[in-house]
Amino acid sequence: MHKLTLLVFFLITSFLAIAQGPKILVITAHPDDETTFSVTLFKITKELKGTVDMAVMTDGGGGFADAQLGAMYLNLPITDSIVARTHLPMIRKQEILNAAKIMGIRNIYFMEQPDDFYSTNIEPYISGKNWNIPYVEHRLDVLLAERNYDFVFTLLPEEGQHGHHKTAVIMGLRAVKRFKGAHTPIIIAGSTKMSGNKDSEFSMLTGFPETKINASAPHFRLNRAYRFAENDKLSYKIVADWVIAEYKSQGAIQENAIHKVDEEVYYYYDINDISGIQKVKDLFEDLAKSGFHPIQKIQH
Repeated sequence: MHKLTLLVFFLITSFLAIAQGPKILVITAHPDDETTFSVTLFKITKELKGTVDMAVMTDGGGGFADAQLGAMYLNLPITDSIVARTHLPMIRKQEILNAAKIMGIRNIYFMEQPDDFYSTNIEPYISGKNWNIPYVEHRLDVLLAERNYDFVFTLLPEEGQHGHHKTAVIMGLRAVKRFKGAHTPIIIAGSTKMSGNKDSEFSMLTGFPETKINASAPHFRLNRAYRFAENDKLSYKIVADWVIAEYKSQGAIQENAIHKVDEEVYYYYDINDISGIQKVKDLFEDLAKSGFHPIQKIQH
């Protein structure tokens, strides 16, 4: 009887572990950066029954350069820097909460670092001059220790990216490197591309060897343009559009990205153990098989 009880307990816990799906932490700099991964995250939570949390570095108060239409919609002059820095942090928090609901995201952890100005320079942030690096490091360490994530997603830290983006990536990589637990998460970098464009040739951010991409690992893909339903009327681009549309204070992202991106492409950081490549392959194979499939056309 005791052995039977143990067997039943083992089967139940094993089933629950499978049913829970993958556990993901997304580390970004600003509200709306996660739109890069939007369909992957949606499919993980809705189709694989996984869990996704986000850690967002800045308060988003500097995102007013393309806010002309958003200012009209909100009836608030957020193109003015003083008004924007007063009101945008709360506006963008609500926007990301709305977007998170669409993607099925469980928790958002706001690190509240200043979204000061656009620059490709990393040094004022990673050095601790403009951001409270020890505070953010501590919070990331606690999250990784307590939440037992399988994967961490960051943006691909290409040279021309915003300094905030690149700093958020480096902090994510360093947090994974510091992790001392038994279950080290696999950290990967995501970017988007349109059909016909080449994958990024990014290999490493100069001066930051932790950002090196494993050149022997494949690139992993999520096809937003996959069509399904009657007469192939639908695609997962619709989900990406839903998410982007929540960011009404951010005009350029909607002009540049709505219904234009065909693929989400992911790259394998070299700091990961080589054995993790198969786990990432398995994740993206599961994503490719999950969800909707084209209706078979019957010949008459």
